[in-house]
Amino acid sequence: MLFNSFPFLFLFLPLVIGVFFALGKAQKPQSAIAWLVFSSLVYYGWWRLEYLGLIVGSIFFNYALGWVLGQKHEAQNPSKSLLFIGVTLNLALLGWFKYAGFFAANLRLLPGVSWDPGPIVLPLAISFFTFQQVAYLVDAHRGETREHNFLHYCLFVTFFPQLIAGPIVHHKEVLPQFKESRLFLPNQQDIAIGLTIFLLGLFEKVVLADRAASWATPVFTAAGQNQTLSMAEAWAGSLAYTFQLFFDFCGYSDMAIGMARIMGVRLPMNFRSPYKSSSIIDFWRRWHITLSRFLRDYLYIPLGGSRGGKLKRYRNLMATMVLGGLWHGAGWTFVMWGTLHGLYLMINHGWRAWRGSGESTAKLSLWSRFWPTALTFLSVVLAWIFFRAETFSGALVILKAMVGFGSGIFGGDLYSHREAALILVLGFIAFRLPSVIEWADGNPLTGIWNKLNWRPHWAWALLVMSAGLMAILDMARISEFLYYNF
Repeated sequence: MLFNSFPFLFLFLPLVIGVFFALGKAQKPQSAIAWLVFSSLVYYGWWRLEYLGLIVGSIFFNYALGWVLGQKHEAQNPSKSLLFIGVTLNLALLGWFKYAGFFAANLRLLPGVSWDPGPIVLPLAISFFTFQQVAYLVDAHRGETREHNFLHYCLFVTFFPQLIAGPIVHHKEVLPQFKESRLFLPNQQDIAIGLTIFLLGLFEKVVLADRAASWATPVFTAAGQNQTLSMAEAWAGSLAYTFQLFFDFCGYSDMAIGMARIMGVRLPMNFRSPYKSSSIIDFWRRWHITLSRFLRDYLYIPLGGSRGGKLKRYRNLMATMVLGGLWHGAGWTFVMWGTLHGLYLMINHGWRAWRGSGESTAKLSLWSRFWPTALTFLSVVLAWIFFRAETFSGALVILKAMVGFGSGIFGGDLYSHREAALILVLGFIAFRLPSVIEWADGNPLTGIWNKLNWRPHWAWALLVMSAGLMAILDMARISEFLYYNF
């Protein structure tokens, strides 16, 4: 049941929110929470009912284990072996569904190996709810969580706005909110802000991302078939995908945050204008923020982080990014994407160590900020080619065409000046406009945007409703969100 579908927008979402607030007004908070859990399970089971048992079983197992780990910590008898078993079982479940086919295909390249696990359908959201619950187990072992309300834990895992593709929520961010009485009564400010963020997220997905996909997909399809591309086609396709992925995933995150905010729940920001980054370090503080946080706190730091010298730090950076790439997809192109970002981060940290952190880019002139931002963006675009391409050969076709080893500069049928103009519009939005969350959620804007901060006003309401209506009228071609595949 896609966010950008008519049944969700005009039946499921209004029904869920209406019943939730009705139960809240009747002073039945636990019934309201139970309703959200039930609705979230319906939402998940809508896709494939047989996988509903998977997420329910995972919830029961991890809640019980988290409770035991918490009790052992309180008794000053923490059990690393029990934690190891829990984390291993969670990752084994994820590994079977997501990577069994990938490893089997690579093992069959060896002589005498014929193992085939058969067709495996990747369950929706398994990467996201696995990471959330692994973090919960680790923190229960450390004594950093003492959640004993099973219903609240169920909602923490299944909450439908962020269940399928994040943000990856930390337990300390949402579990305390489920205990607050204000959550169960409608709040005009929350509803206004939530609707604004949700409708603009819908606009990002349907109008911007899906439009960019119509330019990017033919280019990558042709490259996958080893067709020769012109330089203009390769650049247009790569840039179109760069903006498609941004507006698709950012749109999903904004819709999730907006829906939750309507019901009074505050989810963490997941994007902060990442293409404005002046370095790869800065990029990973702005792109998929909740994943970056998880990788840092539960992988990079446990591996040793920056402790033990520069070589170990670079080793840990590379290992974190390679595993982060593999988390996105079971394929060598994703490993390559992660490896490139690992190299980028190593070079970035090495440069800073040699030259010093230097002056903050915020204090530099626009022209001085242009070069590091342009270099960062170019590096990200090149890595996205491997992220999108289904094979190395397809990625190489695009890379060679981008530097002139294709069918010329402006030849081919997959490029037009109209598409170039629209890509420039998307670039202007990504580089110059504030993010939806920054604009709508009370973060003060500076510079020329200072007078454009969101506030409850008929003019902003008209603008946002117009954007939402434009998206709804354009929903004839419904498409999945890209991160549903991860």
